[in-house]
Amino acid sequence: MNRIRVRSLVLAALWSGIASTPVLAQQDFSAVEIEATHVAGSVWMLVGSGGNIGVSSGPDGVLMVDDQFAPLADRIRDALREVGQSEEAAEPGFLLNTHFHGDHTGGNAEFGEASTIVAHTNVRSRLVAGGSPDEALPVVTFDEALSIHFNGEEIRAFHIPNGHTDGDALIYFMGSNVLHMGDDFFAGRFPFVDIDNGGSVEGLARGIAGVLDNVPADIRIIPGHGPLSSVDDLRTYHRMITETIAMVRGKIAGGMSSEQVQGEGVSDEWAEWGGGFISTERWLDTVYRSLSGAAGGENVEHGHGTGASHR
Repeated sequence: MNRIRVRSLVLAALWSGIASTPVLAQQDFSAVEIEATHVAGSVWMLVGSGGNIGVSSGPDGVLMVDDQFAPLADRIRDALREVGQSEEAAEPGFLLNTHFHGDHTGGNAEFGEASTIVAHTNVRSRLVAGGSPDEALPVVTFDEALSIHFNGEEIRAFHIPNGHTDGDALIYFMGSNVLHMGDDFFAGRFPFVDIDNGGSVEGLARGIAGVLDNVPADIRIIPGHGPLSSVDDLRTYHRMITETIAMVRGKIAGGMSSEQVQGEGVSDEWAEWGGGFISTERWLDTVYRSLSGAAGGENVEHGHGTGASHR
């Protein structure tokens, strides 16, 4: 079975940066489809609302990368049963978090009792600081890299310093030749870089450059948001980041304000990349603040708490 569709209740496509139960209670839940696509080897991608989920399914059971939101847990389990062709597949043996934002870790509390949660050290620290319950916390943490040998392949998690956040992990399914990049890769759109939580545009650019220097040309890439992608797609994304960094750096040197930079916009090649959650103006302001060290200026509700979702 190459593709399946599972009906699911998911959070509406609203964003909120406030991680609180009252906010969750106000969300509009509506019937949406979650789509599961076979990527390669033992790996699948689940797409619904929120961060893309990666799944390894095979003789050892199920390993899952990210888990969207707590209200989706039972519907995610339905999808896992379909992918794994068994009732046991509904409870992953391992759950890997690519970073701490709530559209990727909101289901931790639901899956944590049955799954071993694995994440970068800073993810646990930030979840603890945010008041997450014990069952939602990673019980295995790492600083640089970690390997899990599961379903006949090495599944390697490795840290990208100060990219999207300060706790990012990329997950490489080595035998299947699939890379889950979490929110270090927003396919075909401007990314959210969480400067207030250790992210930086230059760190993001360095991390992606390192990936491009080391991955096979035919690897399949699961982005944090957006469609299944190729190395060429990632290369284009990296070029967008480096070109806008260079452009904004030059305008900062020329004495321009963030508002002036936003007013001048981006080149025609990238004009349509601002049609998603991160507008062109917001991306340029992010680049400006990151290069100038102006953290704390973004007070836009970004949905990476436990509140809302996006594709």
